[in-house]
Amino acid sequence: KARLALDSAGPYGTLRGTPGRAYADDGTELYYEVDDIDPETAVSLVPRRRRLFGRKAPAPVTVVFSHGYCLSQDSWHFQRAALRGVVRTVHWDQRSHGRSGRGVGQIRDDEPLTIDQLGRDLKAVIDAAVPEGPIVLVGHSMGGMTVMALAAQYPELIRERVVATAFVGTSSGRLGEVNFGLPVAGVNAVRRVLPGVLKALGQRAELVEKGRRATADLFAGIIKRYSFAGRDIDPAIARFAERMIENTPIDVVAEFYPAFTDHDKTEALALFTDMPVLVLAGVQDLVTPSEHSEAIADLLPDAELVLVPDAGHLVMLEHPEVVTDRLADLLARVGAVPAGTTVGAYGSTSSTAQPG
Repeated sequence: KARLALDSAGPYGTLRGTPGRAYADDGTELYYEVDDIDPETAVSLVPRRRRLFGRKAPAPVTVVFSHGYCLSQDSWHFQRAALRGVVRTVHWDQRSHGRSGRGVGQIRDDEPLTIDQLGRDLKAVIDAAVPEGPIVLVGHSMGGMTVMALAAQYPELIRERVVATAFVGTSSGRLGEVNFGLPVAGVNAVRRVLPGVLKALGQRAELVEKGRRATADLFAGIIKRYSFAGRDIDPAIARFAERMIENTPIDVVAEFYPAFTDHDKTEALALFTDMPVLVLAGVQDLVTPSEHSEAIADLLPDAELVLVPDAGHLVMLEHPEVVTDRLADLLARVGAVPAGTTVGAYGSTSSTAQPG
């Protein structure tokens, strides 16, 4: 009953834009939404616009948000609320997540899921939703890896059209070494048995989903531990995160997990050296530890590195004000929004605040 009450009271994840669909190279349907610039907002931000007589106005900057594992585009709720109308944005659901279709290659052809495939999916979304104009890429966790995979396979796109990038709580590789906050013996046991356990669970998805519902309170505690660092997280925010994760079928969880061990896109980071880059992470992130973000920043010496002390993996929900502020600054640096622009209310995770 408490969960139902929180579901109905929390407005998180309710923002919607103009829907669109792209199709991956294997035919998977990828769902995205576009939030366009509000003309009235644009006029108030830029009081005087010069008319270029006889010239076509340049295409606006578009910010493309890519979400993480077991989440959806709604995980960017606060940032979306803050930037709404100020800059053109695209939010999409990765294959088999959110409103996107199940991976055709995985279901029909039994192909293993790879991060490279996700990079090609992002290219399909960009082709459909952002056919022209400059792009800012923002990726959280698996979404950041997706951005790196895009760069590795389409370097010309990065060089010609991407003007800035933000990597939030992500990694360029060596995820097999993550200890998830467990002692050495526990980590070794998890690494040894988890892939096989997930595969077995994925093959009995219907039974497992019933079990997940029956043990929802147990899963809630685990989700909270690995998503947030602070103890005073707004229960509605915690429940919002639970809903996204619970809505990811167990066979999808099993399907994606092995891809992270193989992920290594360190060399692709070189393509981001000549543009403004934001690297941001929670210091207490147990899923993609902040050391992985520091490693990315070491390879991009001109990047802005922001480490948020009291934050876990879902830093954009736990400390939305920090993430939104640094994103707004990044956008101002590339002219996507005028310098000094104050973005809209982005809310807070405190229980007394009203979300944006």
